Amino acid sequence: MQRITITLDDDLMEELDAMIAEHGYQNRSEAIRDFARAGMQQATQEKGKTGECVAALVYVYDHAQRDLSRRLVDTYHHHHDLSLATLHVHLDGDNCMEVTALRGMGSEVQHFADHIIAERGVKYGRVVMMPTGKKAEGKKKGHSHG
Repeated sequence: MQRITITLDDDLMEELDAMIAEHGYQNRSEAIRDFARAGMQQATQEKGKTGECVAALVYVYDHAQRDLSRRLVDTYHHHHDLSLATLHVHLDGDNCMEVTALRGMGSEVQHFADHIIAERGVKYGRVVMMPTGKKAEGKKKGHSHG
């Protein structure tokens, strides 16, 4: 490990200490390491330079939207190598939420997520990506609809 010295203004230090307490960190170093990793990962994701990653795609959609279910299934079939599992939740009479675990190259995962979120009838969506630090491995998959 390397030891560094940084200078922060009082307001930023106050915010940092509040976040450290809120998240339950034992010390500032642990918190700053985690915040730095998160910031670097976010910057990398925004630049489209992520390598192998795992991700959670969460979106809410109107299940009655014409052909949306078919379009979503078609998109998943065309990207079957990325999807690991999906949780489907009925929120009310009109809306459903799906949470899909994904694994693949960051650019491919982001492209897939963007496509799903952009579908007409999808109201809200977000993808959270985390690097694995591993190379892609072959995956065995079954085929089912639920």
